[in-house]
Amino acid sequence: MQSKAGALFILSACEVAVMALWFSASAVVPSLTAEYGLSTTQASLYTSAVQVGFVIGAFLSATLGLADRIDPRRFFMVSAITAAAANGVILLVEPTSAVVIVMRFITGACMAGVYPLGMKMAGSWAKGDLGMLVAILVGALTLGSASPHLLNAFGGVDWRFTIAASSVIALAAGLLINLVTLGPNMAKSPAINLRDLFRALAAPSIRLANLGYLGHMWELYAMWAWIGVFLDASFRISGGADPAFWARVVAFLVIGGGGVIGCLAGGYFADRHGRTTITMTAMGISGTCAIIVGFMFGAPPILLALVCIVWGVAVVADSAQFSASIAELSKPGLVGTMLTMQTCAGFLLTILTIHLIPAHRRRRGLAMGLRGPQPGALSRRCRHGPLARPPGCHQTSRR
Repeated sequence: MQSKAGALFILSACEVAVMALWFSASAVVPSLTAEYGLSTTQASLYTSAVQVGFVIGAFLSATLGLADRIDPRRFFMVSAITAAAANGVILLVEPTSAVVIVMRFITGACMAGVYPLGMKMAGSWAKGDLGMLVAILVGALTLGSASPHLLNAFGGVDWRFTIAASSVIALAAGLLINLVTLGPNMAKSPAINLRDLFRALAAPSIRLANLGYLGHMWELYAMWAWIGVFLDASFRISGGADPAFWARVVAFLVIGGGGVIGCLAGGYFADRHGRTTITMTAMGISGTCAIIVGFMFGAPPILLALVCIVWGVAVVADSAQFSASIAELSKPGLVGTMLTMQTCAGFLLTILTIHLIPAHRRRRGLAMGLRGPQPGALSRRCRHGPLARPPGCHQTSRR
């Protein structure tokens, strides 16, 4: 019989592999912008289309009770294989085509059968350590989300390498998930009654946990979606060798390395000192970093990288604990559905924050233009790189 550690190891590996699809296309946006001239709206859609797909897929899964009525391994397998195929289609069309956005949408819809289901399967093994078990799965999500940045850094200038590699490993994970044994806490779900579902959502404890999760998600995906572009633009201004390569490496360390450390540390301390203490501390640190980092644009790369890595640790440390709270507070037969509803609401909110970033940048650029150019401002703005460069601005050499 498979052990708890063995089941969690395979489950985490599969989660890492499939979640790489989430940012597989977003990670190559700087390369695609340079080669095909993506607009900032198109660049945003590479991520937000996945978010929209996830929200719709999660809503359908929750209202139909699929997460609690279907064997989670089968649901995971079908979702992973379909997402891998949709991601692979990107290689067959022009990156500026609307087909790419549709494929990103399908990928996101399939993630609704991967992320919440992974947390449910991990929770089936819980015995006083639910916070850590869910943290391991969220850590796997962060590592998977960050892996395209690493693949992109070492895949050379050809963005196709990142897309192809992430599709292949996700396909393999879809098959490997069938080797996972479910834990003794896996409860069979009764027929889903929507009145019971909404009654559970209205419970004060669950409502507060969900509101905290929404505050966390407001920040998280805006940071994850744009940190690579921000670092690339900042490193180009501050100088140094191969800023594009190091921006990708640091983005991986921020999302993947920092995320895994934050999840595991959060899970460890939450099971011992309480979830509310950990979530409040993590949100306070990440909010402070979010305020500071904007003023560090163009700062020395090492200093900026250190602050961003601290941000990467804190920004995700509370994520698993909000989900663990929902798993603990929900009826056993509704855990999968309640987790799916929570992530559905959270990712719906992220669509707004992802698109607010480029809109705010454009508005700031216009405001600067109305005041008139400052000495040296044009040359600094023109070295931002292809995505951050304002329309009509041409790359200039460093003097």
